[in-house]
Parts: sequence; C-alpha cells; structure tokens
Amino acid sequence: MEKIKVAVLFGGQSTEHAVSLQSACAVLHAMKGTRFEAVPVGITREGRWFWYRGPLDAVGEGVWEKEECAPVTLTPDASVHGLLVQGAGSLYLDAAFPVLHGKNGEDGTVQGLLALAGIPCVGCGVLASALCMDKDAAHRLARAAGVEVPPCAVLHAPPRPEVLAACTHGLRYPLFVKPACAGSSFGVTRVETPDALPAAVAEAFRHDGKVLVEQAVPGFEVGCAVLGAGEALTVGEVDEIELAHGFFDYTEKYTLETARIHMPARLSLAERDRVREAAKTVYRALCCTGFARVDLFYTPDGRIVFNEVNTIPGFTEHSRFPGMMRGAGVEFGPLVERLLEQAVADV
Repeated sequence: MEKIKVAVLFGGQSTEHAVSLQSACAVLHAMKGTRFEAVPVGITREGRWFWYRGPLDAVGEGVWEKEECAPVTLTPDASVHGLLVQGAGSLYLDAAFPVLHGKNGEDGTVQGLLALAGIPCVGCGVLASALCMDKDAAHRLARAAGVEVPPCAVLHAPPRPEVLAACTHGLRYPLFVKPACAGSSFGVTRVETPDALPAAVAEAFRHDGKVLVEQAVPGFEVGCAVLGAGEALTVGEVDEIELAHGFFDYTEKYTLETARIHMPARLSLAERDRVREAAKTVYRALCCTGFARVDLFYTPDGRIVFNEVNTIPGFTEHSRFPGMMRGAGVEFGPLVERLLEQAVADV
C-alpha cells in the first residue's frame, strides 16, 4: 500500500524556533513504521524553506541545516497540491502537520497557506489558530461562552504615563503584562508595583503591537488536552503546575528547575471534571478542531478562570499535552497517528 505523504513543518520565524525542533523530532520518530510517510520541511529563522533529508536526530539537535536539504516552496497553487522543489519539479502532499510554535506557524498564517493549496492540515484551522494566538480575542469569546477570564486592560500602542495609569486604574497588583500574540511566556512580566509597570509594558510591545495588562489570578494553573471537533471530543487528564516562586516563564517551561507538573492535578475527580468541562467550552467557543491544550487557573475558592489556548503545544514525549493524553490512556505514538488520521479522514 502506498504511504500517505505528510509534510512535517518545523523551525520557523519565531522566538520558539528551538522548541519546534524538539517537538518535530519526536513527531518524526513517532511516524516511523506507520502508514504515513514523513516529508520533513525545515523553515530557517530567516524564513527559507527546505525539504530535509538528513538524520532525524539532527533536527532535535538544531543542526539540521548542515545536512542534506533541498530548497522548496509550498505553493498555494491547488493543482500542485504540495511542494515545488527547486530544479526538480514538484512533490505531492496528502497532508501537512505544522509542528510550529508561536508566530508564523501557530497563528493561522501557515494554516491559510495550506488551505489555499488544498492540503489537509493536522490541528486547528485558520480561524481557531488566529483567535487562540490573540489572547485578547480568545478572552472575549471565552467570556461570552460563560467562562470567567481575568480582569484586564488592553493597550494598542505604547501609552503615555498618565494614559497607562488611567487604563489600569482598578486593577489590583500583582499584574501580568503580556504581548497579545506571543508564546512560551516571551515578553511576559510579573509586576508587583506601579513604578515597574512602564518598563514591563515597553518590553511586551517589543514582541507585539497589542499588550494585555492582567490582574493576577490567585491559585494555580491547570491544563487540559482536547482532541477532535464539535461534540465528538476526547479530553485528556488534567494536569497542574506547582510553582516554587515567580511564574511559569520560558526557563521553567522547558527546564522545570523549580516548578513541578502534577499529572493528574491534585484535585478531586469532581473538580477535574469541572476543569474538563470548562476546557471543552473554551475549545468549542474558539472553533478549535484537531487538538489543542486549554490552560486555566483554579482559585482557592474553586473558581475556574481561563488563561489561554495553545493550538500547537509542545509535542515531545515529555511535554504536557502528550502527558495528559497518556494519563487518559493514549500513548505518544498512537496519539500522533490519531492526529494524522483525523486530518486525512475526509480525503
């Protein structure tokens, strides 16, 4: 039987480039021995696209660009339905798996290009990807669906000091200042006092043209992995982030130097079910399909408050999303196959 060709897109023009390489390496290894043939496509930090034909481990090690690569273009010409290989014609693709984190990959841009090309895409489509990348838009829709969100001020341009004070009046410290569209906590600052707020806002604007100033939510963060679309959803086990200090920044997310992940979360079964229901409500409200990780807060008085959705969460065997699915009985290899099967089900 001829294998189904799936482009695995990795790297990209994002601050999360290195994280993508780790995730993609794990996905590429998981695809070996399945009915899917991986077509690794690496995107450099400068935005150049290559069909990668070297050893898989070089992807995870970050040295893939030194191996065998052929320049390619993912063309929106639907008659090609795949890649144009420089000097060697075209390569038909049955589907694509964007293992790209952050801007220019998780935000609907690549999903839009794949839609124009007529290539089925693993994971969320254009609308959900764009909505979930924008924390402001995501919060508005989650609130409209009945899920609580943190008190927040939204800034569309670097404000004068008096304007900043007026916009954030009524928010209680500590505050979190966040770029609206960024991932892995880049540009995020926890602010304890008003005098530190202007610098935090300036740092966030370095990463995006829209910035959120959120009131900190007491309690701890919980996450929930979700698969599927519409009413047919599979929900993973709920996990919990235990912080020794500060917040779950980039360093803690990828080293866990002082933070701990509890899976399942240290909540009763009934409370974990409440978290799952809130996650499903948010997932549907933001038009998610395929898969996503919904992050929420659980407060000391039992409130569940929405934080954000990651439409392409970390995807190594040790990442939170696969861990939550493992807790629900779905191991990493079968999880990758299931996502690929979902993408090509209607082909």
